[in-house]
Amino acid sequence: MDRAPDTEPATFLETERLRLRELHEGDAPFVLELLNEPGWLRYIGDRGIRTLDAARQYIVDGPVAMYRRHGFGLYAVVGKQHGELLGMCGLIKRDSLEDVDIGFAFLERHGGRGYGFESAAAVLDHARRVLRLPRVVAITAVDNHASIRLLERIGLRFEKMVTLAGDDEEIRLFATP
Repeated sequence: MDRAPDTEPATFLETERLRLRELHEGDAPFVLELLNEPGWLRYIGDRGIRTLDAARQYIVDGPVAMYRRHGFGLYAVVGKQHGELLGMCGLIKRDSLEDVDIGFAFLERHGGRGYGFESAAAVLDHARRVLRLPRVVAITAVDNHASIRLLERIGLRFEKMVTLAGDDEEIRLFATP
C-alpha cells in the first residue's frame, strides 16, 4: 500500500515536496516493507517484523506510544505529488540516550532524491524552534556513510562513539553544536 488511507491524520510538518504526518495502523504494509529493506536491516537492525499484524503492533508500541508520551515521534514522510509513503523521519526519546535523537529511514527506491535531507532539516528546525530542545543528537552505524553525510549537512557534528543499552556494537553519536 503506497498511498495513504483516506482517513489520514493531519499534517505535522510540511516542506516544499513533503508532508510529515503521524503513523497509524493503516500504514502497516509500508512499515512492513521499510523494516525489511536491506538498508534498514543492515544499519538499524532487524526488529523481527514479518507480518502485517507485527507491523501494526510496531506502530502502536513505537511511534504512537511516543506521540502520546512525548508529543513527538517518528512520522510518515509522504510525497506531495503522488501521496506516496516514502519513508519515516522524526524525533525519538530513547531510554539509553540523555537527549532526544533524530531518526530517518526511506524506502530504497526513493533514495538519492534529497527526501532524507529535506525531512530531517524540517524536523530539526521544529525541534529547535517549536519544542525548544537545547540539544538534538543522532546515532548511526560506523559505516553508514550516507546517513553521516546527511547528519553533517543538517548541522550535526560527530561527538563520540557510544554503545546503546542491550547492544554490543559501537555506533557514532552526532549532536547539534
